[in-house]
Amino acid sequence: MTRVLLYTGKGGVGKTTSAAGTATLAALRGLRTLVLSTDAAHSLADAFDSEVGGEPTEVDDLLFVQQIDAQRRFERSWSDIQAYLRSVLNVIGVDPIEAEELTVLPGAEEVLALLEVRDHVRSGRWDVIVVDCAPTAETLRLLALPEALSWYMDRIFNAERKVVRTFRPLLSKASGLPMPDDTVFDALRRLQSDLADIRTLLTGPDASVRLVLTPEAVVVAEARRSLTTLSLFGYRVDGVIANRVFPAAGADNWRRQWVAAQRGILDDVADSFRPLPIWESPYRACEPVGVEELAAFAVEMYGKDDPFTRATDETSLWVDRHIDTDGRTYTLTMPLPLASASDLELARHGDELIITVGSYRRVLPLPAALARGVVAGARLDDGRLQIRFAPREPLPKPVDLPVASSLDSVEGLAQEIREQMSQQFDNEPTAISEGTR
Repeated sequence: MTRVLLYTGKGGVGKTTSAAGTATLAALRGLRTLVLSTDAAHSLADAFDSEVGGEPTEVDDLLFVQQIDAQRRFERSWSDIQAYLRSVLNVIGVDPIEAEELTVLPGAEEVLALLEVRDHVRSGRWDVIVVDCAPTAETLRLLALPEALSWYMDRIFNAERKVVRTFRPLLSKASGLPMPDDTVFDALRRLQSDLADIRTLLTGPDASVRLVLTPEAVVVAEARRSLTTLSLFGYRVDGVIANRVFPAAGADNWRRQWVAAQRGILDDVADSFRPLPIWESPYRACEPVGVEELAAFAVEMYGKDDPFTRATDETSLWVDRHIDTDGRTYTLTMPLPLASASDLELARHGDELIITVGSYRRVLPLPAALARGVVAGARLDDGRLQIRFAPREPLPKPVDLPVASSLDSVEGLAQEIREQMSQQFDNEPTAISEGTR
């Protein structure tokens, strides 16, 4: 199976160099390797100092580089949907050029670039695929979108399609707008299926994310948040690259101060990301460019480690949800490393649990055993979110009353039941207690 490695980090920390160096090392070890970029601001060609196109380009033995033509992929996957949206805007008098711009889904090009990754994995041509992702914030939105869009389409798509099929002539006549035909809905369904494939691939055992940082407090803080958010959405993180570390040997007074400051931050990094390996790359006089310099960069960074082995539960951090029971209550445990109780909110909506960490939200469908219960409490204990579900209290049994008084009390009893149900299924955030840190 193809090993897939995704590199991300705050802009300017050296993620492209790290990705390119890792790919070069893989090829030197005899692995058929492809390195590609999902970042709209491609820079792999600059890193390799080579002409790179929209198809895999060989830059060295067993080493291929690709800068994805996201526009071409976008047009292929989105054309039917975009054509329908343009027809609607045309009816209401929107200028054709403006309509063209309005029908471009924000972020779609980057998302659809991941389809190239899926297709390359399916081809069986590669042993290792290295992905140079966009900066952290864009990558997190990118990786969250497949599940979010799938959730939306599962709930809206089928109902909307039935309504349109049934009332298309009436709706079109009443509104004067063209109604989407089956071609549009089929395109949406294909897009949903493609995104589901991407998520299955990237959350599987052969894929993992690596965080690239520099020894700076602001950069490390963002990397911590990234680890929490990646765990929230189920992505495996199996390593951290600390780039541009000042070497201690031969340091003068000025550089010794930098070495001491960086060492304090690197100690914090080791504590924060344990048990992940921390690979350090020393500060260089110039940026590594070209196959030879990238290979030297990677060899020095990884040392004797094999960066291409499959990550295990002991060597990575990822969401391995499990459910415990004492025969009456159930506890759902979900790792959220480095999260704090103040950043967490829980909400229950029907058979779904909504978990919010900072500005990121995930909707988790609940298994039947948990969906039948109510949230009885939640706590965050040493980076693990534990949510307890208790059996739902039975509704009050009917009480024998005189006919007249029972008729008078029907509305009151109904209101009481509604209030009980509302308390069990309301959308207000669930309080989270913080355990031992």
